[in-house]
Amino acid sequence: MGTLVALNVHPLKSGAGIPLTEALLTPRGLLHDREFMLVDSEGAFLSQRRHPRMALLRTAYDGEVLGVNEFVHKAVDDGDVRTVSVHGRPCLGADQGNEAAAYFSDFLGLECRLVRFTGRRETSRGGGELAFADGYPLLVLSQESLDDLNEHLDEPVPMNRFRPNLVFSGLGAFGEDEVRRLRVGEAEIELIKPCGRCVITTVDQETGVKGRQPLATLARYRAREFEGQRQAMFGQNAIPRVTGTLRVGDPVEVLENKA
Repeated sequence: MGTLVALNVHPLKSGAGIPLTEALLTPRGLLHDREFMLVDSEGAFLSQRRHPRMALLRTAYDGEVLGVNEFVHKAVDDGDVRTVSVHGRPCLGADQGNEAAAYFSDFLGLECRLVRFTGRRETSRGGGELAFADGYPLLVLSQESLDDLNEHLDEPVPMNRFRPNLVFSGLGAFGEDEVRRLRVGEAEIELIKPCGRCVITTVDQETGVKGRQPLATLARYRAREFEGQRQAMFGQNAIPRVTGTLRVGDPVEVLENKA
């Protein structure tokens, strides 16, 4: 038995996360997670991988008004619907207008547009759906896994380097790797595949400065072969199977382990 110790939602893909004490888990993940995205002139998503300054986009969102730093934007439902892409996979986004485009273009120093998710998008595998997240609606991680990693680092890193939606305690270091299905409060989730980590983990989420750690260390002791690729694995991608309200402090029960 474990405990849900943190909830995080990211209304703007690759923008700063928002810690919550309570959140609604929907079929697409936490309500409003990755609902907005910045795209270039070709419609391809922008992220901290190439634009680490995006970490400084501090967000707030109530379902109607998106606040990003000093910029306040009333979400648009009827903007021009554009075909955009996440890792080359097409999806649809409603353009949020010229004022938003001007703000983010100025902030990042490149021409971009803000879009809001619309339509339907399916997960890479497992029969789930998602908004603008990379491939799955949830990313989960154990506090003990981060504790283990930090023992290997000269300077410890905080949990926000890994941008998880749900953080558990009580499963043990990398205990999430062994689990297939969990009950979290009144909800249930299925852990589908390990998360291969990228250079976003090297971006300090407070300063927007990119370094080498912790990815270099993860590559040394957490590299695994998965579906023909060798990646540094840390955390698990998951799909909601029973939705409901999640609260920090909820009990976490293992319903099924992986074979």
